[in-house]
Amino acid sequence: MQILSFPEEATPSELRVQVLEIQEQAWPSASGSVAPSDALAHDLALRPLSMLLVDDGRVLAALDILFKEIAHADERYEAGGLSTVVTRRESRGHGLGRRLVVAARETMMERKLDLGLFTCDSPLQVFYESAGWRVLPGAVLIGGTPQAPFPSDQSGFDKVTMGDFFSPKARQAEALFRDSRIGLYSGEIDKLW
Repeated sequence: MQILSFPEEATPSELRVQVLEIQEQAWPSASGSVAPSDALAHDLALRPLSMLLVDDGRVLAALDILFKEIAHADERYEAGGLSTVVTRRESRGHGLGRRLVVAARETMMERKLDLGLFTCDSPLQVFYESAGWRVLPGAVLIGGTPQAPFPSDQSGFDKVTMGDFFSPKARQAEALFRDSRIGLYSGEIDKLW
């Protein structure tokens, strides 16, 4: 088993097709058909990095890391976030998703990001905590755009904000991220990551 990383748009098509099939398992589309292998899930401005856990050419789990500079409390931070974390249905329950999420966190640190931030459905909080992430109490990510904000605390959502602080600057400012509204503004495609 190995973890492979590619810019999303450079993921080999034979692997990309498998990722799309696994995503269709987890989040069925209205049409019930898998997107074409050249279809990108993310805004290229967010520099999506696809990470795949592969065993003998078979994708068992996948996720994307998105990157963006954010402004918060009069400071700028290089941030990354997890998106489209998924494990093949028959491979679930064996720690493969956790292994990939841990590797993604390590990748963010290696890339010298200030912090990692993302939202997840509240039942997944324990899973992400087991992979080294922490809940940010009271934190709300504001996705979308400044003109069309998309907050993680909107009606009908059951989200928690997860994060970790990698750089000294971010660790020093950690308290400023709790109980706050964080302007992620990840765009129209990736309203939240």
